[in-house]
Amino acid sequence: MEKAFLSVTDFIPADGSRDVADELQAIIDENPNRTLYFPDGVYLLGKPLLTPAAPKKSVSLSLSCYAILRATADWASDEAMVRLGAKDTANDIVTEGSNYFFEGGIIDGSGRANGISVDGGRETVIRDVSIKHTRVGVHIKRGINGGSSDADISGVNIVGTGGTDSIGVLVEGWDNTFTKMRIANVFIGVDIYSAGNQLRAIHPLYTSDYTDYENSCGFRFSQSNNWFLNCYSDQFANGFRATESACCVLDSCFAWWYSPRQGKHVAFRADGQFCSVVKDMTMGGQHGTETEVHVLLSGKEGGHGVIDRVIADPTTVTGKDHEPYMQGEFIY
Repeated sequence: MEKAFLSVTDFIPADGSRDVADELQAIIDENPNRTLYFPDGVYLLGKPLLTPAAPKKSVSLSLSCYAILRATADWASDEAMVRLGAKDTANDIVTEGSNYFFEGGIIDGSGRANGISVDGGRETVIRDVSIKHTRVGVHIKRGINGGSSDADISGVNIVGTGGTDSIGVLVEGWDNTFTKMRIANVFIGVDIYSAGNQLRAIHPLYTSDYTDYENSCGFRFSQSNNWFLNCYSDQFANGFRATESACCVLDSCFAWWYSPRQGKHVAFRADGQFCSVVKDMTMGGQHGTETEVHVLLSGKEGGHGVIDRVIADPTTVTGKDHEPYMQGEFIY
């Protein structure tokens, strides 16, 4: 108790020799309001770790840079390896202990498990962690505060499995912030089913095998009132995609392509009417002579969206759907 934190290697090995999930869960349950520290090493998990959301029971997990939580070969759960706030749920930001976190280290899903989920509570923080070989890197579930999860995610790097079911960040809860993230080897970079989310400096990169490439997407959203600032879709067929007639704001965002082999490159795709505000969008890269290039590709006419300036070579743009919504001009 004299330590600033509790080191889990005082109780379990960090040599990857056996599954330590049950022992780690016991440490979590028996040490409320403590920071649990994971020194460098390998910690095998055969089942998810659940942390409490109730402020009087919560813990924070702090991993050294080379501490690895790795899914075992027989991992069978559909849930994430670490489920923050999954026990003793509480909608409480007043009581001390509500502001718990997960920081540092490496989450290795071994190509089987999901990475980290936010299941309950408020003020949950995930920061400075590397998440590798997961189908879903970070999953923000519908929150306890009327659907709001109110999580803050920053400095997280994600590498998926490369499959068409691989997603970097899946967002179902409302009112979260995401900053300074790099995402690779996924089919969808960020998939948003909620509103009130702020995204800044998020960079998903498509590195998969081009299976069903035309439906790959850097950022996909189906709800209005999300804000994207300096977000960069890299090599996905669709940079930003509204699956409904969602009204969101994109400011100084970027869509770029490095392969000219594919049929369509779309900066913003609206499956319904285009109703968003797109300001100072940069787009470009390598486009083959047979490639269609679209600032906007919309599924329905109408909509009240606005495109204010596009930084691109207009001679490379073949699509015309953007023209009714252009309030500025091409800057090249």
